[in-house]
Amino acid sequence: MKTYRHLFFDLDHTLWDFEKNADETLRHLFELHQLGRYGTFGVEEFIGVYSSINHALWRLYQGNKISQQQLRAVRFTRTLTKLGVPENEVPATISQEFTNLLPRKAAVFPFTHEVLDYLQTKYTLHLITNGFQDVQHIKLTSSGLTPYFQEVITSEHSGFLKPDRRMFAHALERTGATAAESLMIGDNLECDVLGAYNAGIDQVYFNPERRRHFTSVTHEIACLSELKSFL
Repeated sequence: MKTYRHLFFDLDHTLWDFEKNADETLRHLFELHQLGRYGTFGVEEFIGVYSSINHALWRLYQGNKISQQQLRAVRFTRTLTKLGVPENEVPATISQEFTNLLPRKAAVFPFTHEVLDYLQTKYTLHLITNGFQDVQHIKLTSSGLTPYFQEVITSEHSGFLKPDRRMFAHALERTGATAAESLMIGDNLECDVLGAYNAGIDQVYFNPERRRHFTSVTHEIACLSELKSFL
């Protein structure tokens, strides 16, 4: 069995339960702005349309085709106008409210704290994330994850986005780790698995929904507790 010294985790969708936390935040904003008054859509449709548009925008952002500011500026306008809300009636504050409220949510995936408690006694733990720097540290504090990680490497700080191998090279340089002694754990086959592979780093694909794929990975898990079986 290969010996690792440094473990690099993705944050959103891997440790911090983005979907659950976003769902709670979107429900709050739906009520706050009384979006049900339009009578043409409910909260479930609002969340579904937002999620689809947000995911598409994130793919553009990760492909360096739009900026962080552009992503934040248009996602709610596109969501609500698609649902039939006149553009001049889209709440001007809703995007900033989402940005303020979401990172203060605390839901994490099952066994997150238990597994990190176990791993931190054996390895040096780090985070490497494409998430926006101004909110990632709030998420870590809100969910009690801050103490586990020695370094938090964000795309904004490094100047590159996963899967760019230069982001992984930056992470190795910043942490003093080598590729051979490192392991990347994340939910995204392109950003986390392929990015780490291209940087010469072994990977763990976190696949809780057991999505079918044809990508070769070093390890694959459906629950974080499975990390304890080989680490």
